[in-house]
Amino acid sequence: MSRSSYIFTSESVSEGHPDKVADRISDTVVDAFLTVDPEARVACETLVTTNRVVLAGEVRAGKPGGDKAANKALTKDIIRSLEPRVRAAIRDIGYEQKGFHWEKAKYACYLHGQSAHIAQGVDASDKKDEGAGDQGIMFGYASTETPELMPATLQYSHNILKRLAELRHSGELSALEPDAKSQVTLEYDGAGKPVRVVSIVVSHQHKKKIDGKAATSKRMLDLIKPHVLSVFPEGLVTKKTQWLVNPTGRFEIGGPDGDAGLTGRKIIVDTYGGAAPHGGGAFSGKDPTKVDRSAAYASRYLAKNVVAAGLSERCTIQLSYAIGVSKPLSIYVDLHGTGKVEEEAVERAVAKCMDLSPRGIREHLQLNRPIYERTAAYGHFGRMPESDGGFSWEKTDLAGKLEAEIR
Repeated sequence: MSRSSYIFTSESVSEGHPDKVADRISDTVVDAFLTVDPEARVACETLVTTNRVVLAGEVRAGKPGGDKAANKALTKDIIRSLEPRVRAAIRDIGYEQKGFHWEKAKYACYLHGQSAHIAQGVDASDKKDEGAGDQGIMFGYASTETPELMPATLQYSHNILKRLAELRHSGELSALEPDAKSQVTLEYDGAGKPVRVVSIVVSHQHKKKIDGKAATSKRMLDLIKPHVLSVFPEGLVTKKTQWLVNPTGRFEIGGPDGDAGLTGRKIIVDTYGGAAPHGGGAFSGKDPTKVDRSAAYASRYLAKNVVAAGLSERCTIQLSYAIGVSKPLSIYVDLHGTGKVEEEAVERAVAKCMDLSPRGIREHLQLNRPIYERTAAYGHFGRMPESDGGFSWEKTDLAGKLEAEIR
């Protein structure tokens, strides 16, 4: 039974959040390997804490079945090149603090070669038979709530932090530091459309003083409120909207100095803000042979194109895989009662319109490129496709083909 109205909330975290710092570093490693070898294998986990960065995981560069010594040497060369890249990523985020500094933090790397038992299931002499790198389920989602075809609560949460980060980097809001979180609660009408912002929560790290005065919640509210308002459509924020900015008071100690950060702990922030199911697999630090990443991108791509084609207002797509098996075990579509066609027809169409084998996904979306560091903050979805192939899964170039296949 559908509800006449409801209230829903999503959160986002900034590029300076400790978990996002870890994600950024892990994806820096992915890009470093793919720059040298588009077929490289990477599974990198990062830990960040007070003035310390630790990398661990499995990597491989070089041709499978090729000269083992040459492959090993190439892999070691890339590993040796990582430290300056990692420090540059931290500096780009903006960490030059006593407790976490891009130049002074201790760095340790424990990356090592990929398991041969995993490789044998993924590498195939016939590339068409290349298997998935792991078992698992992946979900994609799209909704007409926003122009980006994303859940509005999450999109606005991302947009708040992106806007504040832009102003911090430009120097206009120099009192801000990198660590931040946002949360947006919306009221939805009976048609599932957002009609009012119920509350806005922003917790933002800051310097000791704002315009020469001690930082307080009230001063932080006055500082950021005009910029936060700019990300919402006119009329959505009302006089009744509750504002909570740094509700616990001062927020000077933050980032990895305040809390340890780990790769892959913000999977809901990275995807749909809780508005859609999640298969449980993280993205960052994984090369695109890992279906946790590539098949999640493919399912978003397909769901977005279904909605862009006007076949429904909402769409969830699930794909499932088994390690070493090249084809998905299942394809499931839910149009949430908004479809103009049957779900079964969409399931058949997506299977015909896109090769959903791991290699087929990578080739269709051109994923074997160093395009991942930029995905580490503000969501992997709801972004603009870029000229070098970044966010290719956000294109709507399959909409016409899907519509033609179904109709």
